[in-house]
Amino acid sequence: MPAARRRLRPWRLLPTPTGTPFTFGYACLLLGTSLFMEFGDPDTVAAALRGSSTDVAHLAEHPVRVLLASALWIAGGLTSPFVIAFVVVLTALERRIGGLRAAGVFLLGHVLATLATEIPVGLSVMAGHLPHSSLHRLDYGISFGVAASIGALAGLLPRWPRRLVLAAFAATLVQDLLTFEDPMTGWGHLLALAIGVTIWPLVRRRYRSSRTAPGSATAA
Repeated sequence: MPAARRRLRPWRLLPTPTGTPFTFGYACLLLGTSLFMEFGDPDTVAAALRGSSTDVAHLAEHPVRVLLASALWIAGGLTSPFVIAFVVVLTALERRIGGLRAAGVFLLGHVLATLATEIPVGLSVMAGHLPHSSLHRLDYGISFGVAASIGALAGLLPRWPRRLVLAAFAATLVQDLLTFEDPMTGWGHLLALAIGVTIWPLVRRRYRSSRTAPGSATAA
């Protein structure tokens, strides 16, 4: 009965400083940058976003810096649907596999999906298929990391909830891709989701070990 009650506690969907320190700290940081985007000086905000963009030009000059800096912002601000997904999914993932591994999943999806979408742009510019201005495309946000985290978390769910989560999220991504508003980002989201799915063996192994380890109860 106590275990069942723990599963039903709704506040466990939200991050806490002790139970999920990575998600809690990251969420606070994103809240700060989102408020800065909303209320800061427009010119300063625009300059900060340009400096954090993972476009080809910035990746060629400062790859590590922009890959990290781009994950400090939420494209669309606090009204983005990825805000809720970030809080709920990262909280659930961290409770199951720990903060360092949850951060690793997020970063893996963010970095690999970014590189996989930007490198072809650079090659296309070199081949003359895209204009030179494509090298300076504004690109930032947490959505690739969130998509990979959703994919990874799905692997820890029972069969039917797992299928439902993957089908619903993939359908949303495909619908966004078909609008052609930003096809490169759309493909990046699908790739990030696939990255999360491919690491199921790793997250499942960690989840099983955490459940069998002595004193493995997670703080609330």
